[in-house]
Amino acid sequence: MELLLLVVGLVLLVGGAELLVRGSARLALSFGISPLVVGLTLVSFGTSAPELAVSVRSAWGGTSQIAVGNVIGSNIVNILLILGLSALAAPLMVSRQLIRQEVPLMIALSGVVWLMCADGMIGRSEGGILFAGIIAYIGWSIRLGRRDASAAPDELASDVPAPGGGALANLAIAALGLGLLVLGSHWMVDGASGIARRLGMSELIIGLTVVALGTSLPELATSVVASLRGQRDIAVGNAIGSNIFNILAVLGAAGLVAPLGLPVSMQALQFDLPVMVAVAAACLPIFLSRGRISRWEGALFVAYYAAYLTYLVLAAIDWPLLPAFQVTMLFFVLPLTGIGIIASVIYSGLTRKRHLN
Repeated sequence: MELLLLVVGLVLLVGGAELLVRGSARLALSFGISPLVVGLTLVSFGTSAPELAVSVRSAWGGTSQIAVGNVIGSNIVNILLILGLSALAAPLMVSRQLIRQEVPLMIALSGVVWLMCADGMIGRSEGGILFAGIIAYIGWSIRLGRRDASAAPDELASDVPAPGGGALANLAIAALGLGLLVLGSHWMVDGASGIARRLGMSELIIGLTVVALGTSLPELATSVVASLRGQRDIAVGNAIGSNIFNILAVLGAAGLVAPLGLPVSMQALQFDLPVMVAVAAACLPIFLSRGRISRWEGALFVAYYAAYLTYLVLAAIDWPLLPAFQVTMLFFVLPLTGIGIIASVIYSGLTRKRHLN
């Protein structure tokens, strides 16, 4: 029964997210908001609506570890798996605006959340601060988008559904999507919690894996399709925008509704949160190298997500060789990757100098 709830809830989440994205994007365009802002805010926020619904439902229902794990896991999925698969489909171009504004903001917010969790709890005051941040970010983005609307890339517009029908019809579509999201999140959380208890797995692990992957499916579909269609900038913007939304809106709202705040486990504090921060920070040098994510870098992202997922599973079953796996990743694989990224940045800088000369 729990498995059926999980599957049906996931289907409703994906369908509801699709309707919410279509309705809200058409409404935004009809009100004159630029396609770039729609792509980076409403589309990415709409695809993150499942995370919001699941985390708020979990926090309100007392399964707070699923809420925390869902945000951390989804942010790791968005960068490593979604950007990785999108780059494998076609090399991704990264706009200068993302490199100058959204990516540094994502890195800073990831670090702020880690600091907030240092005492083992995200209280209501901290949740309120985060949620106020998403309101400020949306306002700033809309203002910037209206100012620079004439300079917005035309290719972004084709990724967002063109305005169709009246405002009431689009509002009804968005409302229907929101309703499906709420119902789907209710069933998915109940199913995931039941499976966790039956298998003896912690709610944090379920949130980091099954729930995080499930609620990230809208981002995955949006980014991969955008990449295959040649609209590669929005594939990156969707993932980065979703991460910003997850931290500010999802974690903020969950912290506000949780009766006793959101407790943060020692595992999340010592391992999963640092991984989230490191993954966010790794984006900047890769994006700066050539303003693009190549296929080999996409493959590297996917491989690291597979390694992270493997670690979670091995830790859950208390695999005796887990320490050896950790040592291999920390002292062999990660340093080699760092050297490769640094070499790529240096090579790209020398190449640009030669072109300028």
